[in-house]
Amino acid sequence: MIKIKSLPFWILLALFLNSCEEKNPSQNIDLEELTIDEIHTAFTNGTYTSRDLVAAYITAISEKNEEINALTIINSDALESAKKLDEEFQKTGKLRPLHGIPIIVKDNINTKGLPTTAGSFALRNFIPEENAFVINKLVEAGAIILAKSNMAEWAFSPMHTESSTGGTTHNPYNLDYVPAGSSGGTAAAIASNLGVVGLGTDTGNSIRGPSSHNSLVGFRTTLGLISREGIVPLFLRNDVVGPMCRTVEDATKTMEVMAGFDSKDSITSHSKGKIPANYQQFLQKDGLKGSRIGVLRELSDDNPDLEIKALFEKALSDLDSLGAEIIDPVVIPDFTSLRQDQWCSTFRKDVEEFLATYVKNDTVKTVEDIIRIGTTSDFSRERLKEASNFAGRWGESDSDCLDAYHDKRRIAFREAIEKVMDSLKLDAIVYPSWNNKPAHIANFEEEYKGDNSQVIAPHTGQPAFTVPMGFSSGNLPAGLQFLGRMYAEPTLIKLTYSYEQGTKHRKPPMIENKTEQPIE
Repeated sequence: MIKIKSLPFWILLALFLNSCEEKNPSQNIDLEELTIDEIHTAFTNGTYTSRDLVAAYITAISEKNEEINALTIINSDALESAKKLDEEFQKTGKLRPLHGIPIIVKDNINTKGLPTTAGSFALRNFIPEENAFVINKLVEAGAIILAKSNMAEWAFSPMHTESSTGGTTHNPYNLDYVPAGSSGGTAAAIASNLGVVGLGTDTGNSIRGPSSHNSLVGFRTTLGLISREGIVPLFLRNDVVGPMCRTVEDATKTMEVMAGFDSKDSITSHSKGKIPANYQQFLQKDGLKGSRIGVLRELSDDNPDLEIKALFEKALSDLDSLGAEIIDPVVIPDFTSLRQDQWCSTFRKDVEEFLATYVKNDTVKTVEDIIRIGTTSDFSRERLKEASNFAGRWGESDSDCLDAYHDKRRIAFREAIEKVMDSLKLDAIVYPSWNNKPAHIANFEEEYKGDNSQVIAPHTGQPAFTVPMGFSSGNLPAGLQFLGRMYAEPTLIKLTYSYEQGTKHRKPPMIENKTEQPIE
């Protein structure tokens, strides 16, 4: 492993090793907005190799990461892994689904031989003996772990990305602003073209929020579709791991590899018989034609920023012009009461089980140990105190805190939504991922508002995908969110891909601009 602080020396070494080969096209690879398909075409045509590609990304990280502070550790085995995959391709002539694709992994996902710190001092010396289940699936598909990304410590914050081990991550579209949390490091890195595919985790917001703030596609999949084994939990009853990518196609290809049953994560048993052999068949440019899309005004009209509201109304117009029938508004009976008392704090139980299962360190066994070891983050410190003093359901309900398939409050909320979707024959419900712009880093707690991702999917277990919806003044991205029925990923892929292809809102940042861009 190579810490980012030692990167300049590593860059020289990597490029020297690469230059020892007969050709060195790595410096000529245009990394901007590269897709999996384009990379595999280049491999097939002999334009460059996976090793060339990895070397090019390492160079890009050395040039761009310092300003955004998105990545914490470079995998020193990445070049060797790429070399082996190149040799395999030369021998077999076949590419695996993610053959030679460099991925960025959030720092709460176990990666063999690389630290998994969850941004905390308590885990700064924890190096897993094995990969998480999903990492093994991705590596088997040919993916290369390029780097680990900074995150909000213990995934506590949906607002910003600050950790004891990694510091503060900046939004590459405007460095004075947050990238959201907790997967802000992954989002900033992928948005800045420092990797091809990113992995985030989402307890309430943390895939979709950072994706929205960084003009990315973010998939929060159905609870049960993808294993969470080997991932530092926040509230396991809500936690999901998923792709954060620049395109719906790349996110779909990544999700396709990740989905499946894992005996070590019992919730995945619910996915049996519900996973198609091929998700990519649903990447249809005309996927919106004949669809019925509902508008949940109870979220979209909840005190929105006027610019975000204008972007959302334009998105509805675009959906209509692309062939969707817009049902506006959609009313969920008792929505206000159903959304209440959904959150349960299970941090102590979940994290202490993770420590016992994976970390196995006698000095780090409890939340009290974590507090004793300390943190540089005031936000994390307060959340740890809360976790040490309280467990169970927040609010007035005394019902048990169970998973999405057994918790009666969660089931009632989901059934109310799906009943309306069925009665109106809706394919999805839409709303802005955020009703407001990203907050300033210096004032994130006061400016944090409009986070719609927290309200439905984390509790009901339904899938929710965010895609770029455009930009507000200050060059700040916004996202449109599609909510579907349980295991309706095929439908959401069709809808989001069609919207993405019909609007093309995604654009890369100009991170060399260090000052806040003027409001237009």
